[in-house]
Amino acid sequence: MEKIIDEKLQGNTLELEPKAANSRKLFIESYGCQMNFADSEIVASILHKEGFNTTSTLEDADLVLVNTCSIRDKAEQTIRKRLEKYNAVKKINPKMKVGVLGCMAERLKSKFLEEEKIVDLVVGPDAYKDLPNLINEVEEGRNAVNVLLSKDETYGDISPVRLQTNGVSAFVSITRGCDNMCTFCVVPFTRGRERSRDPQSILEEINDLASKGYKEITLLGQNVDSYLWYGGGLKKDFRNASEMQKATATGFADLLKLVAEAQPKMRVRFSTSNPQDMTVDVIEVMARYRNICNYIHLPVQSGSNRILKEMNRLHTREEYFALIDTIRKLIPDCAISQDLITGFPTETEEDHQDTLSLMEYVKYDYGFMFAYSERPGTMAARKLEDDVPEETKSRRLAEIVALQREHSLYRTQQFLGKTVEVLIEKESKKSTLEWSGRTEQNTVAVFPKEHYKVGDFVMVEILDCTSATLKGKAVGMAP
Repeated sequence: MEKIIDEKLQGNTLELEPKAANSRKLFIESYGCQMNFADSEIVASILHKEGFNTTSTLEDADLVLVNTCSIRDKAEQTIRKRLEKYNAVKKINPKMKVGVLGCMAERLKSKFLEEEKIVDLVVGPDAYKDLPNLINEVEEGRNAVNVLLSKDETYGDISPVRLQTNGVSAFVSITRGCDNMCTFCVVPFTRGRERSRDPQSILEEINDLASKGYKEITLLGQNVDSYLWYGGGLKKDFRNASEMQKATATGFADLLKLVAEAQPKMRVRFSTSNPQDMTVDVIEVMARYRNICNYIHLPVQSGSNRILKEMNRLHTREEYFALIDTIRKLIPDCAISQDLITGFPTETEEDHQDTLSLMEYVKYDYGFMFAYSERPGTMAARKLEDDVPEETKSRRLAEIVALQREHSLYRTQQFLGKTVEVLIEKESKKSTLEWSGRTEQNTVAVFPKEHYKVGDFVMVEILDCTSATLKGKAVGMAP
């Protein structure tokens, strides 16, 4: 659950500039977290070279791929419905092939292929380079599956085609997999062990994005703070590295510094952080470089030490508070957001009150809040009974959401009367006369368009706000 799931993006289809020589059509739809959307860009890149142009019309497709998520039951149910829809279209267009990518592929391979016979192709998150071979297998009439997890695949040598993009901000993957065995989470089983990408390939990708006019990048990983490059290989094998490798290793604070210095005019963000892995040197680097945005997504999951232990979160409530205090001290205007799960097995009313009091202490800018849903294959599903009644989960979630709304409003109100830098990303959803962009704290701001354009850094005076949005007027270009 260390992954932000943006509900607005779910089910987005990707479209690229068509290549005249390409004769086949690919329809690719993505669900889940930002990592999945970034992975879809890699897949489209690989298949673009194999003669596929993208289409957003399902009925036209020769190949339909759905990039899936196993984080919540709701995501899986949605994908099942989509597969039924694809199969209805397949009856009309029998040449069409259907494939499942990503986390659900890894978990439900035999179910999809053998029991339900609803897909031709099942490809796990580390096997995308094998897609051309797998597609050939399918075209020869065989089912194809590759869900092997890799110790070293980082896709560092593939330049992703930017699909979901406004041409202003882009995601850059820096790690794959996760070593944290949180008991509620399927990620270590679906995406494998943690490995980091060569910093050189990261810098090349960022420099390339800058040359194409991008103004902001987000470094992405299941757990960015534990980024560690020592010449390749799994993070857990670092203890066997040579003295030379250890002495010259690049950690996350080093990488942040390299990125900030490589493109000083570009905004730098990162997600997701993990409380147990975030070190003071990362916060110090953030404080030192103006172009690193003062915003940290810092999932806590629960405010109760007992529940944190049951979740196998390797931090306590007190350690989390100490980290928050350090951030506030070194970066006073840093925005912080959360992930929270309510109704985890055995959670009592007292544990729930601990979560509310933690929220009161931090006063998050915003958050991603869920009622616990048991995920098959996780430690929690194997060892703990899902014993909190649904109505209790719903009530606790409503209390958490209401408190978060209060805190979000408190945070946006701090901007009233101030003038802040906003990067224009797109037209406002509510009005064609306004631009929408984000402050460095990741807060959405809208203001009249005037003569400004997408990609401009603009100084905006904040005149009004809701709990989610700042409203203001532009007072000039940012210095």
